[in-house]
Parts: sequence; structure tokens; C-alpha cells
Amino acid sequence: MAFKGNAVDSRTVFFNLLLCLLIFYSLFYMIGSVCFGAFRLDQFDGLIPFDFKTEPADSNSKYLVNLVSLELTYFCSGLLFAAVVQRRVWDYALTVTLVHVAITSLVMLEFPLVWQWWLALGKKEASL
Repeated sequence: MAFKGNAVDSRTVFFNLLLCLLIFYSLFYMIGSVCFGAFRLDQFDGLIPFDFKTEPADSNSKYLVNLVSLELTYFCSGLLFAAVVQRRVWDYALTVTLVHVAITSLVMLEFPLVWQWWLALGKKEASL
């Protein structure tokens, strides 16, 4: 039994992936800046999408901002990915997540080993 589907050329996939990455990081910074304002933190941290070293505690406002930003970004970007690529949303979402983990490791010069970060990331990936 052969697979019958529409083949998509590599340029279209690459363009859609770049578009999804742009959507993801744009949303992350927009949602992060709103959360920083809502939690009334003193200064905006430009490393918000990549920061996994903040001490995970309910009383730590910076950690809560990072967590809420991550969760809201994945929810909103999943909706926008569906509107943009229309097919294979899971493929793009998973690829964006893997690229995000790689970029996070490069920016922080360390592989994230904090289980709370992975739990939040995995929970949002599963909800897409």
C-alpha cells in the first residue's frame, strides 16, 4: 500500500520553518514583555526565551514570568502555526521546539538539565 499525499518542495518547507521560528520568537518576546510589565519587574531580560537557570520557585517572580511566557507562547504559536502552514502543524511545532532547545543550549553555553524547564516545555508541546 503506497502513501498517497501531496509532496511539498524543500524551499516551501524551509520558508515555512523560518516563518514559524519568526512567529515563535516574536510572540515569546511580546508575551514576555507583557508579563514583565504585569509582574512589575525592574528590567526586561532579553534572554527570556533561553533562561532556564532562574531558580524555580513560586515566590520567584522572574521564574513565574519565564514560565507563563513559555506556556502562553506555545499556546498562541500553535494557533498561528495552524493558520500559516495549515498542514503538518505537529512537524513544524516539534522542529521549532528542537531548534529552540539547540539555540537555548548555544545561548546559555550549557544543556538545560532543570527538570521543571523540560516539564513545562514537554507539557506545552503535548498540548499542540
